[in-house]
This record gives sequence, C-alpha cells and structure tokens, in this order.
Amino acid sequence: MVSTKTVVAAALLASTSNAFVSPNVGSVRSTTTSLNAIRRGGRGPRGPVRQTEYKPPMNDEINHSEVRVNVATKDGKDEPLGILSKADALAKAKELGGLDLILINDNSDPPVCKIVDYSKYRYAQEKKRKEKAKNSKATEIKEVKMSYKIGDHDYTVRLKAATKFIKQGNRVKATVQFRGREIQHDKLGFELLDRLADDLEDMANMEGKPRREGRTIGAILSPTPEVVKAINDAKRQKEKDKKKAKAESLAKRDADIAAGVVAAEQEEEKIVGGVLDGIDLDDDDFDDDDDMDASLDELLGSSKATDDLFA
Repeated sequence: MVSTKTVVAAALLASTSNAFVSPNVGSVRSTTTSLNAIRRGGRGPRGPVRQTEYKPPMNDEINHSEVRVNVATKDGKDEPLGILSKADALAKAKELGGLDLILINDNSDPPVCKIVDYSKYRYAQEKKRKEKAKNSKATEIKEVKMSYKIGDHDYTVRLKAATKFIKQGNRVKATVQFRGREIQHDKLGFELLDRLADDLEDMANMEGKPRREGRTIGAILSPTPEVVKAINDAKRQKEKDKKKAKAESLAKRDADIAAGVVAAEQEEEKIVGGVLDGIDLDDDDFDDDDDMDASLDELLGSSKATDDLFA
C-alpha cells in the first residue's frame, strides 16, 4: 500500500518539473518565432529612414548669459546691435515685433545670435542649401577605353570624346585594355596614356601616374582650374540671362496691361462723345420753349393763379 507521504512527494516532484520545463519550452518557441519573423522580413523599419531636421537653439533654449546680437534688415543684410545680455536680447526681439532670437554661432566668444523670424530664417537657409548643392554638383567620371594598338582614326575619336567630357567639367578615366598575352606590351599602354595626357594638357591634368589593374592600365584626367572657372562663369552668365529675360517678360506684360487700360479708356471716351454728339443743344430749342410759353399765355390768359401754377 502506498503511503500518503509518497503520494504527496510524487505530486510535488511533478509540479516542480512542470514549473521548470514550461518556461524553457515557451522561450524556445518564442525564439524560433522571432527568428522566422526576422527571416521573413517581419521586423525592422520599412521604407526610407526619416531624417530629423536640425533646429538651432533659440529664445529660452539659449544657455548663455551674454550674446553678440545681429538683427536682420529689410534688404537682407545684418545690422549689429553689439553685446547684450540674454534678457535684453529677448526683450529686443519682442520689441521688434515678436521675432525670435536664434543662436547662429556657438563657438565664438561671445556666441553670435540673430533676431529674425524663424520661418523666414529657415526658408533662407533651405534656399542657400539648395543653391549650394546645385552649384557644387559632384562631377561625373566618364570612361574612354582604348587598345594599345589603336589606329589614328580611332584615337582621334577617343580624343574628341575626352575633350568633350573635360569641357563639360567631368573627370575622364582613360583605360587601355589588353587581351591574353598582350599584357606583356604594357609599356605601349603607358606610352598611349602619356600621349593622351599631352594632347589634353591645355585643359586637363593627370591625377598621379597610370596604374595597372589586372589586364588594364588606367589613368584619371581632371579639368584644369581655368576650365572649371570658365564653366562656372558660363553657368552664372546663363542664370543672369535667364533672370534678365524673365524681368523683360514681366515688364512687357505690365506694358501690355497698361496699353490695354489706356485703349479701354479711349474707347469709352469715344463712345461717350458719340452719344453727346447725337444730342442737339442749340439755342433754337430754347426759342421754341419761349414760343410755347407765349402760346399758353394767350390760351389761358395771364393771371396770378396760372402764373403760380406753371411757375
């Protein structure tokens, strides 16, 4: 016969084993589920990662007791106000129409702040950033491939292509290709690249020396500072011409509107004048009125009552 103590001990042992086994099984299952989700791409951010916009410290966020203050004027320039305490600078910003005190340079001594509307300041900074990115666009690397035994005509074609790329402000990678045992004539490849650099010496410089990479020999040719300056000047001139053409178009439109207004006024005066010309305001009409008054007097007789009636 089994004793009560034996039954109780067996029950305690079973509950203890379940308490220890269940968490392990659950953790294994959850780990397996997590791994499967990761493999399926179920975790991690979807789409492009959002970039937080940098917002400079301003107003009460500035942690300096004294600052050098500039204020933005209507013509886009900065007017210095000197060194002010933080409280005075905030009061000045409020006095100028509830503007913001923005920290511009935290590294100077004292730090430089600017009184301006933050929305306008943000718009100006974004405009400058886009203009800078537009003007400092990274140059592309164009490639010109040749064989070490290239003919004169084909070489002229490659030279014209490289010249075109250089004048556009791009860098050119000149590559000499070899096949099989042709690589033993690598000296001819170096000489070909030196020849190309000499033919382009007026507009391009070779960056370093030609390098051998496997079965090819390559060199990078970049535009000279004079060529880059000429390209930038041409871009600026194009922008000026574009702005000038836009201003002329606006002026022409305003002139056309003004001419239309003048023509409308002249047409209105012409119509009014024609209507007035159709009305005869000669003295004969007034004489007829006098004759009519005389005939009425004869018909009704002249008395004080009739005079008062037709007065």
